[in-house]
Amino acid sequence: MSATHTDVIVIGGGIVGTATAFFLSRRARSVMLLERGLTGQQASGVNFGGIRRQGRALHQLPIANRALVTWRNAAHWLQHDVEFLPAGHTRVCYHEQDVETFEHYAREARVFGLDLEVLRGREVFARFPLLGRKVLAASISPLDGHANPRVAAPAFARAAARLGAQIRENVAVTLVERDGGGFRVEDANGRVYRCERLVICAGAWANRLSAQFGEPVPLDAHGPQMAVTEPVPYVFGSSMGVYTHVKAESVYFRQIPRGNIILGGGPPGPADIDTCRAAVTPLNMVRQMAQFRRLVPALAPLHVIRTWSGVEGYLPDGEPIIGASAAVDGLYYGFGFCGAGFQLGPGVGETLAELVDTGTSAIALDAFSIDRFTKRAATAFKTAGAS
Repeated sequence: MSATHTDVIVIGGGIVGTATAFFLSRRARSVMLLERGLTGQQASGVNFGGIRRQGRALHQLPIANRALVTWRNAAHWLQHDVEFLPAGHTRVCYHEQDVETFEHYAREARVFGLDLEVLRGREVFARFPLLGRKVLAASISPLDGHANPRVAAPAFARAAARLGAQIRENVAVTLVERDGGGFRVEDANGRVYRCERLVICAGAWANRLSAQFGEPVPLDAHGPQMAVTEPVPYVFGSSMGVYTHVKAESVYFRQIPRGNIILGGGPPGPADIDTCRAAVTPLNMVRQMAQFRRLVPALAPLHVIRTWSGVEGYLPDGEPIIGASAAVDGLYYGFGFCGAGFQLGPGVGETLAELVDTGTSAIALDAFSIDRFTKRAATAFKTAGAS
């Protein structure tokens, strides 16, 4: 069977993979994207849809800022409305030590171009009168917002295709290997693809591919616990979440203009990369709703009309893997976003495209290198062998 050859193959059709294909196509690279299902079907299509910069590790903010530029221009660049609503993002807290965290983070984030407004006590309720009175403070990021994850990755894929990229869905990649000066990729049906550069953006399935290059990582799969209510009058412009060290308290919501309120948070549920399935657990949902009533008592009478989940990839340090392979020239990664990659996706895609095309990137990626795991694994292996 003859092989298809292109400059760059991107494996994975989530927000990161499709954005990478889009920005590579803008750089006039020939690109093929291979997706095991449909674009945006898993983590990128089932998440909360938050376009949130605040609360991120400070070293993620340059990518988040770059991503925000794309979100602002998405309707024009992609020729499709991804329902980006720059209505702001608000974090609230219940514990006094977290108030101090808000103020400290606001000072540090300002250096990275993120301006936040921190409110305390009565100032919070003057701005957000529907909040429960257990809330002590709020941190507001006025330029953030939310978008529709169901349409975003497919819109990037279609835009990439208009620029010449080949988007191939329902292609399950099973084998990746170095092949001379490039790479050989094989799918479950025995079709072979060849490329000069390879970018793995395969989400929770990425370890199965990175391990074939001697770079395994401890990637786990979990599922977000998501729900949506019946429509009610539109009163919440800003998306809102609880900052806390108590996982059960960590819930978030946003309201879309037609009135439905989208809910998420709390402990994640089970997910399986073999079946490509994830579940909302009844106990998680009951506990989640109790936290929403605490956050906004007026939500208590609303009916939940649908719940859903999807397969997300998590790494133990909570940081993604972004950048060049530590072992193989011409190989790049963008995965492991730990349930927080939707906003970053366009920024990661633009940065990976820049890196693939020029060999360097304007944003430092050292903190996201895959070798933070592969070095650890090699050290552990040597230690075990010496004992």
